[in-house]
Amino acid sequence: MVTAIHPTVSVDEYMKTTYRPDCDYVDGVLEERNLGEPEHAVVQGALIEWFRAHAKAWEIWVLPEIRLQITPARFRVADVGLSPRSHPINQLKQQPPLAVIEIVSPEDRISRYAERIDDYRSMGIRHIWVVNPQTRRGYDCSTGSWIEAKSFAIENSPIRVDLSTVFAELS
Repeated sequence: MVTAIHPTVSVDEYMKTTYRPDCDYVDGVLEERNLGEPEHAVVQGALIEWFRAHAKAWEIWVLPEIRLQITPARFRVADVGLSPRSHPINQLKQQPPLAVIEIVSPEDRISRYAERIDDYRSMGIRHIWVVNPQTRRGYDCSTGSWIEAKSFAIENSPIRVDLSTVFAELS
C-alpha cells in the first residue's frame, strides 16, 4: 500500500534528504515504497549480481535504488536500473536508463505499478521489467501491457537475464 509520509515537501528538500528506505516523490508528496521482504531482497541481490558480473563487458552501470527524475516535480526510485556507461555518472538521474527492473512486494497493487510504468515510459525508458518473487514470474511492461516473460533482453545488445537463474536463488 502506498502511503504519503508528509503532506508536501519541496523538490529541494527531497533531493537533500536521505530517507530510509528511499521514497518516491510524486508532485510534492513523498510516497513509501514496499520493500524489505526477504524474497524482494534476494531477487534484487541476484539481479544486481548478475548484471554487475557483466557490467564492464556490456558497458553498463548497474544502479540499485536509483532516483530517476521523471518531471521537475516527480521522482521514482527504481529497484534496479541499467544505464550505458557513456552517460556521465553525475547525470544519471535525469537520463533515461536502458532498463528499469521493479520487484513486486506482497502489498503492491497493479494500479500502483501502472502509474510507475507510465512514468517510466514518459521519461523515455524503453525496457521496463517487473519481477514477482512470490509467483516466480517476470513481466515485460515496456509497452504498458504486462507480458509474461521467462527472460529479459535488450535487442541488438548482449544485455539479458534468464529469470530461472534469478528465481533459483529463492530455492
